[in-house]
Amino acid sequence: MNPPGTPLARKLAARISSEGSISVAEWINACLADPAHGYYRRVQPIGKSGDFTTAPEISQIFGELIGAWCAEVWAMLGRPRTIRLVELGPGRGTLMADMLRAVMRPAQDFFQAIDLHLVEINLELRRIQKKTIDRNAMWHDTIDTVPPGPMIVVGNEFLDALPVRQLVRSTDGWRERHVTHADGRFDFTLGPVVESPALEPAHLKATIGDVVETSDVARTLVSNLARRIRRQTGAALFIDYGPLASGIGETLQAVSQHQRADPLERPGEVDLTTHVDFAALARVARLAGAKSWGPIPQGIFLTRLGLHARAAMLTKSGSQEERRTVERGAGRLVDDSEMGTLFKALALTHPDFDGTPPGFDPPSPNETSPKA
Repeated sequence: MNPPGTPLARKLAARISSEGSISVAEWINACLADPAHGYYRRVQPIGKSGDFTTAPEISQIFGELIGAWCAEVWAMLGRPRTIRLVELGPGRGTLMADMLRAVMRPAQDFFQAIDLHLVEINLELRRIQKKTIDRNAMWHDTIDTVPPGPMIVVGNEFLDALPVRQLVRSTDGWRERHVTHADGRFDFTLGPVVESPALEPAHLKATIGDVVETSDVARTLVSNLARRIRRQTGAALFIDYGPLASGIGETLQAVSQHQRADPLERPGEVDLTTHVDFAALARVARLAGAKSWGPIPQGIFLTRLGLHARAAMLTKSGSQEERRTVERGAGRLVDDSEMGTLFKALALTHPDFDGTPPGFDPPSPNETSPKA
């Protein structure tokens, strides 16, 4: 039998040999966050030389619009003297740098009120963020250590990396999908029956053999955040990929060097993600006392925030190639065939929030996800 290839593979194989199979949620958590060998602890995943590219790396317009969104929400919150501006998973710091640049002059009062906090577990990315973001900040391993007070939270492609449980409908109830190891390879297997799993109404339509996904970690994070927003006021904006409604089916995928990979191969060296169940998280937030807005397609959200107007401003001057770059970037953000429909925006606010957060207005007649 050949030993598994990566250090984390050997560690997980030994764990399974000693303790038995582990759940898919435990597998994802180990692959991404193991203190010594987890993917997000040790690699620089973002950009052309990494494994994937996020919206802030595609176009500066994305961060500029999110910065303007935060400034307007701050004003709608009553312009608190100090606002904790928190980003979850800041990557290389590109999004926050663009956000701050966009508000530094047009919204000076908001800019001065910002107390910046970044939630990041990757030490190398922290170093990059410190160079990219021209602002004093505090770094955290979790949002739980952000000091009390009004806050605005931004999470772009953060929720999709949180562990999910995969539950399989069987003749004897719901059984949790596990990962086992034998003959030098990892494989899926079925674990024990799960009593009273946290399911959405849509999941109950599953038939024998169907898989549904639920994230205890994401639910807990959103529930705790909603309670804090209810008690201390604030808002949150999550942008990620996933359906508008809860559904049935497995979505676990691995990415390496911008290509699909096997989620059970090279643990710790490939990115693992799942589609976000926005409807479930919105419901959890409401149960915890916050108000939820959306989800709505990213294309609609960014267009309502003024993406096309901003793109036109950026293309007034510059070379033809520079104009093409701006237009291509804007198109990728909103086009149905790119990120416009697959990605969604979800906002949380205090239940007595005065007004509607920017971009979440009721749809106008015949409004669809726009093409750039």
